Amino acid sequence: MAKYRTNLPQLGGKTFLTDSGLETTLIFHEGIDLPHSSAIALHPSEAGEQRLRDYVLRHIRIAKARDAGFVLESASWRASPDWGAKIGVSPLELIGLNRRSIAFLAGLRAEFETPQCPMPISGNIGPRGDGYFPDQLMSADEARRYHAFQCDLFADTEADMISAFTMTHTGEAIGIAQAASAVEMPVVISFTTETDGRLPSGETLREAIEKTDDATSGAPAYYMINCAHPAHFADALEKGEAWVERLRGLRANASIRSHAELDNSPDPDTGDPADLGRRYAHLRGALGTRFNILGGCCGTDHRHVEAIAQACLPLRAEAA
Repeated sequence: MAKYRTNLPQLGGKTFLTDSGLETTLIFHEGIDLPHSSAIALHPSEAGEQRLRDYVLRHIRIAKARDAGFVLESASWRASPDWGAKIGVSPLELIGLNRRSIAFLAGLRAEFETPQCPMPISGNIGPRGDGYFPDQLMSADEARRYHAFQCDLFADTEADMISAFTMTHTGEAIGIAQAASAVEMPVVISFTTETDGRLPSGETLREAIEKTDDATSGAPAYYMINCAHPAHFADALEKGEAWVERLRGLRANASIRSHAELDNSPDPDTGDPADLGRRYAHLRGALGTRFNILGGCCGTDHRHVEAIAQACLPLRAEAA
């Protein structure tokens, strides 16, 4: 069994960092051609894996400098069957790539983990359709059957958990939670919002979390928000309602732009890292230290994670 599968360390009081906008960093900053923004395509080559290694290590160094934990996310956000077909990967090759994405992280963990910096491994699952628009609304049953492909694979690896990011509607979130539970894997659900704080489906964050919990008997270990700017949803989190206690993390976009604006933009808009860090600190102040998994999404890179860490965490004395 994987190292932390029955006892995820981020469920304690320690703060964990994670990475940033992997795909936007590789495409816009490093000039890498990622078909359909699928970073899983880098794993077959030594040069591709070196790119991934360099990217992850930039973030690990930030966590170690502040004695934070670090959640290792696999490059498998677009490595489900439909996306595999779009990038020209056979089903058998896709199985191998998903497995390789976890083995790669297990190697990094063996090399860099310390007692002060625990590193749970997360098998990353993305939406079946576009992460910006709910063009493919699925029932929970349909989503469970579709996403069982990756859930079943990750359960047979060193992955400690499954994280479903950029969920646009509750049907898909519920299905993934059910598929992960069927193979006894801890699961995290991360919803995205539009500028009005609602999911692209029109559901509120409260509705999405409560519906998912009700349909799965509270299966998710916790919830997150990603691929949205804090300005879009912060007001909804500061009302002191019970559902907010199920949120533990944030991977925000750098830009305050809407999904539609970003989708039509020639650049990812890196925004203001220092301002983003201050917004994270404000949310931590409002929600408490339970809000303890911090990273970035589209348009962010290690500089944003550094700014978030600087705003939210003290620097380790010997690293100062």
